[in-house]
Amino acid sequence: MKNVLFLRSLLMCGVVGVATGFASAQSKSVQPMLLVVNQGDRNLSLVDPAAGKEIATVPVDGVTGHEVAASPDGKTAYVPIYGDAGVGKPGTDGSKISIIDLASRKIVHTVDFGHGVRPHCAIYDRNSGMLYVTTELDKSVSIIDPKSLKIVGSVPTGQEQSHMLVLSRDGSRGYTANVGPGTVSVLDMKGRKTLAIIPISTDTQRISISRDDSMVFTADQTKPQLAVIDTATNKLKMWVPLPAVAYGTAATLDGRWLLVTLRTGKQVVVVDLKTMKVAQTIDVADGPTEILVSPDGRSAFVSCTRSKQVAQIDLEQWKMTRLIDAGDAADGLAWAK
Repeated sequence: MKNVLFLRSLLMCGVVGVATGFASAQSKSVQPMLLVVNQGDRNLSLVDPAAGKEIATVPVDGVTGHEVAASPDGKTAYVPIYGDAGVGKPGTDGSKISIIDLASRKIVHTVDFGHGVRPHCAIYDRNSGMLYVTTELDKSVSIIDPKSLKIVGSVPTGQEQSHMLVLSRDGSRGYTANVGPGTVSVLDMKGRKTLAIIPISTDTQRISISRDDSMVFTADQTKPQLAVIDTATNKLKMWVPLPAVAYGTAATLDGRWLLVTLRTGKQVVVVDLKTMKVAQTIDVADGPTEILVSPDGRSAFVSCTRSKQVAQIDLEQWKMTRLIDAGDAADGLAWAK
């Protein structure tokens, strides 16, 4: 009888060990990876956010990638190749998207638009399963099927320099920041048409949306102020005064705060979305540009183009906890998870 019990005990330990190992493997497989596009180095950094260090780089095959999107399964990265020009300025006109397999760390496909479009901001919409990419010179957002890698349609923006795009949570509405015109286009993503064009300034940059989809934010480049758009009326609702001219923005996952980069001030400010006032100021590195909140909502990562780093911010203590080395002109960010 003792021998039987002993054998049963061994078997149970084996089952538990296999289950524990399987759970551990699953845990490792879903560990998010931070993707950072480095304009100057023309490559993509793969960063382990837990260790806080770059683990690999992948050339993006072009001059040059600014932004990146990842597939929902975390296996693929999409890097539009914009060109060597600033927005609205003379230079080369990018015409392709590099498709990168993150496991092999190689470019495995290319989407070619066939002519210069300056593709810039990419968003993988989980609702429709489509990849949306702003194509500035066509005054549109292009629609790409990630399975076939075919361009299957477009949504007109009605404006030049539609640089950045944000989607509502259900994917039905899109909003582009049109830099030189200083406007925001409101898009019907399903009907593929422009619903409204909202004047903001003579120059605006970047765009984000509140967690409840009620407000869209874009930064005036002529004054230290943030535009707040009411998505119910598609009109400018108010201005939020800031310490310096802003750039990128991102809402925290709880919907209470908006993080705003101040590129000249080497800072990120935190706007209380209840009072619409600056509540915190956080020192980071030089040239803070884009902000990405971690999947657990505890941290934010800020690309700092001039310091070649990514700053990590603790969203409970409101302070920078570390700087992660990336590449020259670190810019676009995405989670592969």
